[in-house]
Amino acid sequence: MRVDLFDFDLPSGNIALRPVRPRDSARMLVVASDSMCDRHVHDLPDLIRPGDCLIFNDTKVIPAQLEGRRGDARIGATLHKRTGLRQWQAFIRNAKRVRAGDRIDFGEGVSALAGDRTQDGGVTLDFEGDEPVEILLERVGTMPLPPYIASKRQTDAQDREDYQTMFAREQGAVAAPTAALHFTPDLIKRLQAAGTIIETLTLHVGAGTFLPVKADDTNDHQMHAEWGRIDATVAARLNIVRANGGRIIPVGTTSLRLLESAVREDGTLCPFEGDTRIFITPGYRFRAIDGLITNFHLPRSTLFMLVSALMGAERMQAAYAHAISEGYRFYSYGDASLLLPDIAR
Repeated sequence: MRVDLFDFDLPSGNIALRPVRPRDSARMLVVASDSMCDRHVHDLPDLIRPGDCLIFNDTKVIPAQLEGRRGDARIGATLHKRTGLRQWQAFIRNAKRVRAGDRIDFGEGVSALAGDRTQDGGVTLDFEGDEPVEILLERVGTMPLPPYIASKRQTDAQDREDYQTMFAREQGAVAAPTAALHFTPDLIKRLQAAGTIIETLTLHVGAGTFLPVKADDTNDHQMHAEWGRIDATVAARLNIVRANGGRIIPVGTTSLRLLESAVREDGTLCPFEGDTRIFITPGYRFRAIDGLITNFHLPRSTLFMLVSALMGAERMQAAYAHAISEGYRFYSYGDASLLLPDIAR
């Protein structure tokens, strides 16, 4: 499928550089197959049926953006996937100045040895010393804001709080599951009081989620791998939700992708632990989910392809055109959408 079918023009003024406060006051476009309406995230208890289940990603963003030196050369590193106890794959700025065996000094006593090149053009970094890498990153790292924010302003202390969801527990992500940034403890209490079931899974979001699709055809795109886990007890409870007629609605494309990686052909969800490279484009048959809460995504991105697969490409182009004209805020710190397709079971 041609990648340019998923293109659209987005005015720079629609790109959110900070989240709204309170978080659940963000706008939310509700899109069904035959209707569209403007609401807010705090309206969700009126939109989700009793017995439905919202599934959140409990991954925690680590300060994975590093600045260091190899000799006189300045080296920037963005960690994106753990491959060992002290080993991470990283995208490197000024990568031509780094060779296998080079030591990169990130300051504050933090250093790493460069290893082999990875398939995606990055470099493997082996951190020296005995302290857990997470402690080293807290010392020298900064939050890895997406390029479309980092190119417009400096990362600051406020981002340590803003770029983390209320569910963040399992350290390992280098990008936030941003749809869940809109949720507050009060909203969760209101949802549960209205009969909504809340579950969590873990998918460590990688920096590859921001990589553009450079191919002209979706068949030629190499999807990045991300590690995820769905516990057996969670899978069992989700199967009970479905058996009781409830809808399974992931909050974020990360939760959706992991659920669709763990589902059988008959729709039964199974425990899962490992990497997923699932790439969802129009024509895909969804088996695990019945809807999606998500932010507004980049043009020509794998995530816009995913929502187009869920709702139809023409429907999502119309929804995004409406959102742009109505001043919705896009991307990680932007507004939300609730997508409710007609899926035959």
